Amino acid sequence: MTAAADLHFVVLAAGASTRFGSPKQLARVQGVPMVQLALSRTEAVAGHAVSVVLGANAAEIAPGLARSPVTLVINRGWAEGLAASIRAGIEHLPGHTGSALLLLADQCAVTSADLQRLIDVWCRDRQAIVSAQPARRSGRPGTAAQPGRPACWRRHAQRCDRRRYRAGAGSAGAPA
Repeated sequence: MTAAADLHFVVLAAGASTRFGSPKQLARVQGVPMVQLALSRTEAVAGHAVSVVLGANAAEIAPGLARSPVTLVINRGWAEGLAASIRAGIEHLPGHTGSALLLLADQCAVTSADLQRLIDVWCRDRQAIVSAQPARRSGRPGTAAQPGRPACWRRHAQRCDRRRYRAGAGSAGAPA
């Protein structure tokens, strides 16, 4: 495990996948369900410090996660959108958690090494909000410091925080 002791990963997998036509979280990528791929990559960096937020298709997805050492969070308000899933994940963080790293379950291209780069950049300034920025635009996953501070999350959600750092290949730690 290479993540900071007070860092907890939150994998967001609550969407209905209406455009996809079936639960996207269960679509096979590299021979495994997409949500399992995301979990294997987060567990490689975070160990057991991982929660998965389920919603629309929780009854179909949860049985496949029974053997994973993760905490399941059911977001009954999933239809409100991504913010509701973030809120559910943050509200269910363990008490010792100082920060959270958010990852969408359908981000198949995000590797354990990518996650580790985000952590490394965040470790240099634990008050910073760190976000991956592929191709010159904001992206996820991102790490936000102090999830108990609503103002911090509002700034992140509104993209008003000007202290953003890049964590992409060759630009880890460079101010945006």
